[in-house]
Amino acid sequence: MSTLAALGADAAATPLQAWLDGIALVLILFGALLCLVAGIGVLRFRDVPARLHAATKPQVLGLVVICLAIALSLRSWPVVAFLVPVVLFQLATAPLSAHMVGRQAYRNETIDRASLYVDELRGEKETPPASGG
Repeated sequence: MSTLAALGADAAATPLQAWLDGIALVLILFGALLCLVAGIGVLRFRDVPARLHAATKPQVLGLVVICLAIALSLRSWPVVAFLVPVVLFQLATAPLSAHMVGRQAYRNETIDRASLYVDELRGEKETPPASGG
């Protein structure tokens, strides 16, 4: 029994499979780089809106790219069926959570108002009476 067969690797991999594995490797590296950039952005940017921008867009794209790479690498429908809800949940929750954090930062006045081009929440400064506040 060869070493490749003992490890479960397919010794007769076609060139297409080798290309798919190479593409998956590049996608994983690209997704990891995007996640690293998001982390650096969260640490380096100075105010909440800029940090939210860094925490949502490159991080979500990095996760999507890594999930795509996993699907390409494993080539299994159950894996794809598991990854699709992960991506959909991330796409649904990241903008929502960023919106909530940004709105709370606005109410706490931790946003530099001079950096805002349009202040759409100017009239909503007071807490609504039904919120208990």
